[in-house]
Amino acid sequence: MMEAEDRKPRSDEARYDPEITSEFAIPVGLDVPRTGGEPETTSEFTVPRGLETPQPPSAEPEGSAFSTPRTYSASGAPVAFTPATGVPMVSLIKDAPWQDRMRTMLRMPVTERPAPEHVQRVEEGGPAVPRVLDLTLRIGELLLAGGEGAEDVEAAMFAVCRSYGLDRCEPNVTFTLLSISHQPSLVEDPVTASRTVRRRGTDYTRLAAVFRLVDDLTDPETHVSLEEAYRRLAEIRRNRHPYPGWALTLASGLLAGAASVLVGGDLIVFVAAALGAMLGDRLAWLCAGRGLPEFYQFTVAAMPPAAIGVAFALADVDLKASAVVTGGLFALLPGRALVAGVQDGLTGFYITASARLLEVMYFFVGIVAGVLVVLYFGVKVGGQLNPDAALGSSDRPLVQIAASMVLSLTFAVLLQQERSTVLWVTLSGGVAWSVYGAMHVVSDISPVASTAVAAGLVGLFGQLLSRYRFASALPYTTAAIGPLLPGSATYFGLLSIAQNDVDKGLVSLAKAASLAMAIAIGVNLGSEISRLFLRVGSAGKRRAAKRTRGF
Repeated sequence: MMEAEDRKPRSDEARYDPEITSEFAIPVGLDVPRTGGEPETTSEFTVPRGLETPQPPSAEPEGSAFSTPRTYSASGAPVAFTPATGVPMVSLIKDAPWQDRMRTMLRMPVTERPAPEHVQRVEEGGPAVPRVLDLTLRIGELLLAGGEGAEDVEAAMFAVCRSYGLDRCEPNVTFTLLSISHQPSLVEDPVTASRTVRRRGTDYTRLAAVFRLVDDLTDPETHVSLEEAYRRLAEIRRNRHPYPGWALTLASGLLAGAASVLVGGDLIVFVAAALGAMLGDRLAWLCAGRGLPEFYQFTVAAMPPAAIGVAFALADVDLKASAVVTGGLFALLPGRALVAGVQDGLTGFYITASARLLEVMYFFVGIVAGVLVVLYFGVKVGGQLNPDAALGSSDRPLVQIAASMVLSLTFAVLLQQERSTVLWVTLSGGVAWSVYGAMHVVSDISPVASTAVAAGLVGLFGQLLSRYRFASALPYTTAAIGPLLPGSATYFGLLSIAQNDVDKGLVSLAKAASLAMAIAIGVNLGSEISRLFLRVGSAGKRRAAKRTRGF
């Protein structure tokens, strides 16, 4: 007992010793009630004592993210963009061409895509994933370099992967970069490959050959091994262009001459415009051989037609010098890149669309620079060039229709199209100009609306022909819109700027831009309408045709 009492004072002294006690300790003699929980809070957000708040019967508090607010009413709620039952299922039509089936699946959410029906016979142990991805990228590179739209390139890449059993693939296409990722399962690492597109060329014959290869890969009755696919792809790359260089130069001259007749020129104007365009084409080839960028090639190619027009104006020759310059501009306007750029924007590929339209702008600036330099010096030395001159002649409809057909034919040659497609493109160009003339000249409808309707018919006919022949739609649409390109509006805008009438020149250039956008939107709208409402071509007919040819 004594020992315990002796230990107790020493324990109390140790407890209240100021040297070893915190300043937050309770002073000696102060009685503080002991509670089992945490000390009472004094926050300003606490409910005061005596104030009773009714609690909702819900098991979760009012502020929970999973509880419905009391002010919410389902009957008065706005219509949601995504329905409560989920995203509607998109039905796939097995008899549709592979472009439509792959495009439909690409527009689906990833979780809603159906399992693939393996077309190609896969070797034991599964497909060689790196080789399939490499083949897919090489095919996509040829399509993108040939001017195909980004969505169609993704559809082709998706079709090749699914043909070899790689269903969990995600292709991605931008203006200069292709990439594709394949994830075998949720627990395995994905495999990703990419390829850069550095060179671009206009060869629709090669583009059609690539489409035939993809069509064979997606055909259930045609087995194409990886080795065979690589061999065919190498042959497509090695194939020479269908037309020699002299034929392309002659085609550019005939195109410029036909365009000059289309806007009211006569035989002398035809010859002058053709000579200027051929000289500009040869100068552009010379610049390309020296490695100059395309911007300077367009600048140099635009100078000779403008120089010939200015020379006729200085010589006071009684002919339409403006028609000579306008014809030379027709051969240079980048209609192919414009249509592809607007199509990518309308289908949601905004990065690629921006890059394509920026490319079109640079080409256009190059043309503007070449023509403006010549027109500026022509005006300074006394050339009488009238920006108010009225081009076009409504009393020669048959001559203009013939000129539009020649223009489309030569444009198809410049695009290196197959000879079997040239006739269809020529007829389509004549129909497009006839529709434009009937609406604008006869019915006095605005040129923008008339151009959009004519371009829409071109897109519709081109899509129908491509589905009938199981090929790309570009060879059937790009050359056919040649007669609708805004060459005269572009020239008059540049001439007004050269004569220091900037406001009038900008108005004319804005009109040219409006016509160009009407062409691109009309072509894309016609193609989409044909995909939605017309079922032309089927897999069954394609297989029967193949068996007939002995495949």
